[in-house]
Amino acid sequence: MSENKFDILIVGVGGQGVLLASEIISAVALRAGFDVKKSEVHGMSQRGGVVTSHVKIADKVYSPTIAQGQADIIMAFEQAEGLRAINWMKKDGIAIISRTTLIPAIVTSSKELHYPEDPIAAAKAKAAKVISVDADDIARELGNPRVVNTILLGVASNYLPFSVADWTEAMKSKIKERFVEINLTAFERGRSIKLDTVKA
Repeated sequence: MSENKFDILIVGVGGQGVLLASEIISAVALRAGFDVKKSEVHGMSQRGGVVTSHVKIADKVYSPTIAQGQADIIMAFEQAEGLRAINWMKKDGIAIISRTTLIPAIVTSSKELHYPEDPIAAAKAKAAKVISVDADDIARELGNPRVVNTILLGVASNYLPFSVADWTEAMKSKIKERFVEINLTAFERGRSIKLDTVKA
């Protein structure tokens, strides 16, 4: 990653908080004085379709979309979506992938389409730096299954140059007040997960 340039691709399915995560990253980058542009694709997001968000951060950003093979960080809220996105990552990039499994209806109703047998292993075969996160287990332990996105934001924050104070204020600005505390707790749990703390 360049010292002043960060291209982040966030992928998941509808309802997982992909768009909220991109809003929080954009807010924290703006607080830190960077230029930010983002682009979103909603694939029937209300029905569990694929949702993708490109977030580009730099001193000056000219395009809102990330070219294939140029993402510094991939955040995947669903493991098959993480595998599907892995080719968008730079050779020295980092993929943060939740072990969440959400099989689309188009796969369950098809005889030709199949869910990958082990998406995490397949992603690790293609990229050197893959952090797999048992985000669903952590979220259940915290008592709120909807904080998977802030757990992964916590992991990603280890590889971005923003202070915890700025992350906190960005989350407070984007999350409803009654959910702020649990999301801050989830974020801190995510921050404890790094490449050197994850088993191969």
